[in-house]
Amino acid sequence: MNTYDVPIPDTIVVQNTSVTLFERAKGLMIAKRQRVIFAFSAVVVATAMTFGCAAPWKTVSASTSFADCANCPPMIVVPAGSFTMGSPSFELYRGAETQHRVTIPSPFALSKYEITFEQWEACVADGGCAYVPDDQGWGKGKHPVISVSWDDAKAYVAWLSRKTGKQYRLPSEAEWEYAARAGTTTPFSFGATITSQQANYDGSTGYETGAKGVNRQKTTPVGSFPENAFGLHDMHGNVWEWVEDCWSDEYTAATPANGAPFLGANCAGRVLRGGSWEDYAGDVRAAARVASNKEDQTWSDGFRVVRSIE
Repeated sequence: MNTYDVPIPDTIVVQNTSVTLFERAKGLMIAKRQRVIFAFSAVVVATAMTFGCAAPWKTVSASTSFADCANCPPMIVVPAGSFTMGSPSFELYRGAETQHRVTIPSPFALSKYEITFEQWEACVADGGCAYVPDDQGWGKGKHPVISVSWDDAKAYVAWLSRKTGKQYRLPSEAEWEYAARAGTTTPFSFGATITSQQANYDGSTGYETGAKGVNRQKTTPVGSFPENAFGLHDMHGNVWEWVEDCWSDEYTAATPANGAPFLGANCAGRVLRGGSWEDYAGDVRAAARVASNKEDQTWSDGFRVVRSIE
């Protein structure tokens, strides 16, 4: 048992993957999102065919969740492991991206769901968060908090750390991507394609051979869709999720290989992951990434949190 009396699954060995960055609309303002979308990338774990042999790995079942207080987010322990961020040449919407190996050296806990209005309001009531975002009439409670900036998300994790005496923070890009894939080798944790019965996104167009679905045009309560193999919900769609990293147009030799956030280059722009309710299937792939000014507050943006494992 770990220090939280939560079983930590055995470390998995995830096959090699690669990271690439598809510059979809670099420098262009996309009015729908009210943000400059610099780029997004696709992640796929390359199979052991690279080495001419099969590489064994084991699937980790959903871990038991825990919470540090009544209003704290439920957390899932994500095991350590290695992967190569990136996408194969045949993946839809892949661009010119630099492959690099990443090792997540230690287990970490990631919130099971996106942070909700209910959890955000606890921070406001306790004086840790000053901003009261609008829910656009879609509902508060268990809906993911929206229209929060990177700075707002940082205020929340600082409050949560003070409240619990534990170290909470935003995930790094590498941690987020690793958790989203949960050992899979496909563009989505559910497989080679996705449907609007598996995630909240604009399903009016399909992905590859996938079926068209519904466009709900709003957020849905967290946990409305199936979890991935790590027990995490809504890693595809619902809201974009802020991560710690500064924006970089390309992965370079300066990109951390140990799962740490990239804190160089453009730190006025921060990275968001996962896609949202208003985005098409290509944007909710496990490795899709965009950037926004860290002060921006838009109706498609939210976040989830990491708790460090001492």
